Amino acid sequence: MNEENYIKKIAKLESLNDQLQTEFDRLHTLLKKVGFEDGIATLKEAAKEMLDRKKEK
Repeated sequence: MNEENYIKKIAKLESLNDQLQTEFDRLHTLLKKVGFEDGIATLKEAAKEMLDRKKEK
């Protein structure tokens, strides 16, 4: 790969990263609004707890 291709690839990855960060931020805010106190972190803990309970059954 030459330098120009690397530059294009980096630009594409930066754009994708920006899009993903925006979606992550939106999801985090939405989760906080619906009651997950710490947003995504709280959702992850709730999901882990549900899986643990499922394993116990």
